[in-house]
Amino acid sequence: MKATFPGFTRPMRPGEEEVVTDLLDAAFGGTEESRLVTTLRKKGEMGGEMVLPLGDRIIGYYALSHFRAPQGWLCLAPVAVAPDLQRHGHGRRMIRQLTEWARLSGQYVVVLGQVEFYEKAGFRQDRATRLTSPYPIEHTLLAGPGNAAPKETLRYPKSFDGL
Repeated sequence: MKATFPGFTRPMRPGEEEVVTDLLDAAFGGTEESRLVTTLRKKGEMGGEMVLPLGDRIIGYYALSHFRAPQGWLCLAPVAVAPDLQRHGHGRRMIRQLTEWARLSGQYVVVLGQVEFYEKAGFRQDRATRLTSPYPIEHTLLAGPGNAAPKETLRYPKSFDGL
């Protein structure tokens, strides 16, 4: 029986790197994001990679990398859904699972992106207002424990330098 609705996200498995590269290149229309992921892996900055399966196909992906500061915080980037399956709620559901994990585990996760999308998935822009970042704070959102807006300075993984 062929799956018609994706299952839960799961950790990316060894050997799926090429499939993820193809997904990222198709979703973003270029190689910048897949090159970032390869660099994060090579430099040991990757905290985790999750995929969203649909039958024997991977239709979604996200990466979590380790911030240099604050210690223990994670950066969400990139996030991708196969172009032919975008705008069906798969990305929001995938990221909603992540934000619930962050809340329950006490893990802070930061994302830089489209505020409306990420807020619908459980991130909060108002919690990021006291963060200092090299990137636009108005597009920075936070997920994790509590409701406070922590005062921290974000130091992204070195792989993000020059982006």
